Amino acid sequence: MPAPKNVMEVFKLLDKSNCRECGEKTCLAFAGAVFRGQKKIDDCPRLDPAVIAQFSGHTPEANPIEENREAFLEMMKQQIAGIDLQARAEKIGGQFKNDRLTLKILGKDFSVDKQGTLYTDIHVNPWVAAPFFDYVINGQGIDPSGQWVSFRELKNGKDRYPLFQKRCEEAMKQIADVYTDLFDDVVHLFSAKQVDRQFQSDVSVVLHPLPKVPVMICYWRPEEGLGSSLNIYFDDTADRNLDIGSVFSLGAGLTQMFHKLALRHGIAEASMQ
Repeated sequence: MPAPKNVMEVFKLLDKSNCRECGEKTCLAFAGAVFRGQKKIDDCPRLDPAVIAQFSGHTPEANPIEENREAFLEMMKQQIAGIDLQARAEKIGGQFKNDRLTLKILGKDFSVDKQGTLYTDIHVNPWVAAPFFDYVINGQGIDPSGQWVSFRELKNGKDRYPLFQKRCEEAMKQIADVYTDLFDDVVHLFSAKQVDRQFQSDVSVVLHPLPKVPVMICYWRPEEGLGSSLNIYFDDTADRNLDIGSVFSLGAGLTQMFHKLALRHGIAEASMQ
């Protein structure tokens, strides 16, 4: 049996009873967990053994949400219908008004209604939408501890760290190397805050892409023949408020945003390679 191409192909195999015996709230949520590699298909106790046998060996690898974004967003929108948005707003640091849950994302309002429709003052970037839905539906609402850790120290982050390092940290470093006003502009435009230097870095900036999921970027300038360096840190509660795929998406999204900002300020594409 070929590996499923999206969440709905997994969902079609299930009995749609929402029995919760697998540990997920709905069969759709279970399908999403299987597709992202967080659960195995045989974790469903009601699935026909013949289907399990056919599926064996073809469970999809856990890919970043960004690589399966369309299917992920569709699944999230369907789950929003069963969520008490007012209760969730209180738990995750948002507000509920006019039948919409609203969160502050990088200082801007970002809202969702009971049908999963998004409303925002900024462009609805896919890298924001996927973590936003994940945070609203699954976030535990745990307040940040103030303890900063790398992506690889988060749950399920170790295996994905090489890709995160390449797509996020290394790419962001290349931007910072040539865009000297990057961090000043980030503070001004995205309600970030420059904090006391952490880990002996030259620059440390904290952003809030979600209310209880702060991100800290530390940058070390080149000196004495040594190259520059940049690391992205998350509060150690991030993996309880977001799936690791959503954390990856935030890092990749911030990198894309900084890249576009650099281009708008006249930084040549070639210089950021």
